[in-house]
Amino acid sequence: MKKQVVTALAATFIMGIGATTSAAANPFSDVPAGHWAYNSVSKLAAAGVIEGYGDGTYRGDRNITRYEMAQMIAKAMAKNPSGANKAELDRLAAEFRDELDALGVRVAELEKYADKVIWHGKIEYTYTSERTDPEKSGHKDRTNDNGFIFRLEPTAEVNDHWTVNARIDANVDMKDDTSTDFEVVRAWAEGDYDKLNLKVGRFEFYPEPEFGLLWDTEISGASLTYGSKWKFNATAGRVKADGVGAGVWGENLTEEDPASVIGLSLQYNQGERGFFGGGSWYQVKDDDLIWQKRSEHNDKKANIWSANLGYAFNDKLYVKGAYAKNSKADFEKDAWHAELGYGDYDDASEKGQWSIYSGYRKYGTNVSFAPTTDDAMRGTRGWVIGASWAPMKNIGVQAKYFKGKYITGHGDAEKLFGRVEFFF
Repeated sequence: MKKQVVTALAATFIMGIGATTSAAANPFSDVPAGHWAYNSVSKLAAAGVIEGYGDGTYRGDRNITRYEMAQMIAKAMAKNPSGANKAELDRLAAEFRDELDALGVRVAELEKYADKVIWHGKIEYTYTSERTDPEKSGHKDRTNDNGFIFRLEPTAEVNDHWTVNARIDANVDMKDDTSTDFEVVRAWAEGDYDKLNLKVGRFEFYPEPEFGLLWDTEISGASLTYGSKWKFNATAGRVKADGVGAGVWGENLTEEDPASVIGLSLQYNQGERGFFGGGSWYQVKDDDLIWQKRSEHNDKKANIWSANLGYAFNDKLYVKGAYAKNSKADFEKDAWHAELGYGDYDDASEKGQWSIYSGYRKYGTNVSFAPTTDDAMRGTRGWVIGASWAPMKNIGVQAKYFKGKYITGHGDAEKLFGRVEFFF
C-alpha cells in the first residue's frame, strides 16, 4: 500500500459510496476543501470507514500499515457492498485475511462476504515400500508404489449455521503411468449450533478416541456431536466393505456390499494441557464377518469396545494410547497402540513447523477394520517412528517407518512411507 489518500479513493470505489453518500463537512484539518481527494475523504469519514488521528488530522501523505488497511476493509465489509464492488472487496479480504483475523474479525465472518464457494486442496505425492514374509519362509515379498493425488476440497455456506462440503480426488499411479477421473470421495452437509455439531452425507470417519486404530475411512450416514469438554457422539451409516471380515490374509471375502456401522462415544478433553480420554462402542454388520471365527461361520456382527487415554504436557508434547476388542471374534480380536510425540506440525501452515513421534501398533484384522496404514499394516504388530517438516509455507514432507511381525504366523513385516504435500 502506498498512501492513505490513494487507499481512500479505492475504498470509495469499492463501496460505491460516491453514489450513495453525500459529502459531509470534512473533519480533517490537513485535507483542505481544495484538495483533490477532499470529496472521497469526506464521504469515507461520513460512512465511518476512516477516523483519522486524535489530533484531528488525516495524514494522507503517510504510508499505511497492513493492519490499518485491514481496519478499513473490516468497516467496508459492514456496509455489505454488492456486484463488482463486493468482488473487489472479496479480493482485498482474502489478501488481508491474517490481519483481519488478528483484529478480531473472524475468518468465518469474512467468508460470509466472500464467494459462496471456498476452494482448498493439495497435490499429494506418496511413496511406499512394503517388505513382507507372512509365512516366515525366509524370502520377503517387496511391493513398491508411488503416485500422487490431486485433491479439491470446496466448502459453501448455506446459512449462518450450515455449510456443504466435499472432497474430490484424482489419482495418478506413477509406477504404471495410469490415472483416474475425478471422484467425489466425500460430500456432506454440516451444521454448527454452539455445542451441537451435525453431519449428514458421506464424510470422514476418523474417530478421535482411537486415533486411527479402528477407522480411517469414509462413512455414508449421519453424525451428532454434543458438548465442549465432555463430548458425546453418535454415528450411524455404511462403510465400504474393503477389509471388513477379511480373515487373516484377506482371501476369504465373499461380497463387496458396504458394512453397516453404529457407533457411540463419550470423551473428555480439558484443553491444550492435561488429560484426555474416554470410551466407545461400535456394532458392525457385514456378511463377511462370518470369517471372524475359526468355526461356527454364522455370526455376521461385530461388537467392538474401545478405551483411550492421553496426556498433553503442553501444545507440543503428548502421550496417548488406545485399546479395542471385538467380543464376537475368536482370533485377531484385539488391537492397541501407544504413541509419544513432540512438535507443532499442522498441515504445513507455517514455514519451519515440524514434529516427531514413536510408538507401537497392533492391528488385529477382526477389530481394526479400516485403520490408518501409513506406517503399520492390518494384521501386524510392531514399532513405528515418523517425522513431519514444513520447509516452506504450505509445503509438507513426511517420513514414517514400521518394523514388526504378523499377528498370526509371526512372519516379518516392514514398511517405509514418504510423502510430499503442496497445499493451496
